Amino acid sequence: MEQRVLRDLLDSASRLVGDVQWQAAFRSVLIFRSVLMSPADAELALPARKLLNTLYWLQGQGVISGQHDYLESPDEFSVKLKNTGGSYAGLHGYEMGAISNQTEQQISSQRQAVTDSAIRWHQAGGIVTMSYHANLPGTAPAWANVSMSLSEADFSSYITPGTAQYTAMIAELDKVAVYLKKLKDAGVPVLWRPYHEMNGGWFWWGQKSSFSTLWEIMFERYTVYHKLHNLLWVWCPNAKNQWCDEPAKYYPGSGRVDVLALDIYDADFKGSHHDSLWDLGRGKLIAIGENGELPPAALLAGSQNKWSYQMTWGKLLYEKNSDAVIKAFMKDNFVFTRDEYAAKAAAMDPSPGGIPKPGLYGQYYNNITLSGTPALTRTDANINFIWRQAAPDPAIRADLFSVRWSGRLSAVYSETYSIYTSSDDGIRVWIDGKLIIDSWMKQSGQERQGSVNLIAGKLHELKVEYYENQGDARAVLMWESPSQVKSVIPAGALYLP
Repeated sequence: MEQRVLRDLLDSASRLVGDVQWQAAFRSVLIFRSVLMSPADAELALPARKLLNTLYWLQGQGVISGQHDYLESPDEFSVKLKNTGGSYAGLHGYEMGAISNQTEQQISSQRQAVTDSAIRWHQAGGIVTMSYHANLPGTAPAWANVSMSLSEADFSSYITPGTAQYTAMIAELDKVAVYLKKLKDAGVPVLWRPYHEMNGGWFWWGQKSSFSTLWEIMFERYTVYHKLHNLLWVWCPNAKNQWCDEPAKYYPGSGRVDVLALDIYDADFKGSHHDSLWDLGRGKLIAIGENGELPPAALLAGSQNKWSYQMTWGKLLYEKNSDAVIKAFMKDNFVFTRDEYAAKAAAMDPSPGGIPKPGLYGQYYNNITLSGTPALTRTDANINFIWRQAAPDPAIRADLFSVRWSGRLSAVYSETYSIYTSSDDGIRVWIDGKLIIDSWMKQSGQERQGSVNLIAGKLHELKVEYYENQGDARAVLMWESPSQVKSVIPAGALYLP
């Protein structure tokens, strides 16, 4: 509870201040990142926590392809996509809501088939997401009881404990929980996407001023009562258009959401949809929850590279896209198939749930060639040293010494960063094994610059080598990006190897 309160306070504080430099500095603070980007469910199980960390790590590296299937046929379009595109999508979308006037026995059988398919999908290395087209509690499981209007007063009766409507709703939630628990027991994490498109008026839960209360009821029922700690909570409004409100009006808050998604139809892939959702989430994961037309891969790799995944809705795969478009999308280098996602996930840091230790490992030598045994090893918070004519340490002389720093670098934004050094004398910088700055020469406080693409939340390998000849000594490491003001790389962004 304390963490959620702190998270909400930090989120609110960041929105009250408009100064761009303050915002950038605020978002760089380690406590902000660790609290606001922590799971909505504080007791999230390890498989789901690993999925969340993997999605953060992959953010900006590519978009995970996704395909939805219906409750009645949980593998139909996933298989068709594979046959057309040559590969399975990385993410499989399932449905838990019944809308075809099925009997209770039919619903149970269909939900079990969905559960069995989801387990197989997870075991094959894919990601599972589930939607829930809930019929109005106490009514028949028919589409007319999902897509319907409901007054604010009537809606209130469903979210007020003690009413018959509230009791009926809890009973419906409990029926679905049976299958989510089976997935939990099988170790399957689920991107859980209930009550979507709540900013439109076409569902009974839509455009309700107390929508967050409905969300909270389900969250508490599933995480506290049913202990479904395998769920990552996906809040998914419709992209803003003439038929719906601004999504932010219905946001339950960062403490109850893991992924912010948008349903985008009619190829309405505006940059403003991407940017406004990213800003609302303050660095949380964002995704395309539903689409008809496939988004252009070049757009995803360019100005909209923060989308983590997309999901094409059922039969719209073929109604809105040609076979040629499907094949090109699935073969694009920026689009991850199931096999490609599984390989990426396997290559991630083997202990993603661990907490990296801050600092850089410094090896100091009493020569300028970094040779022999270091005369001193220590942990430095960052690289911001202006020694002038003093020695770095009593064990190191003031002239003719060298230092090698090694560790890992974590950025807040998935962007192209400019890396700067200011040194007296020589300096070299590698990131992920690539030489970014090579200025291994005598110089007096010269600033050098290189560039590199960094992924938000990913721990990039960092190595810096420096030597001091004679006279003043100085070594400073800085960065800058479209969202990050130029500054010394702070201690909160650097971690030991």
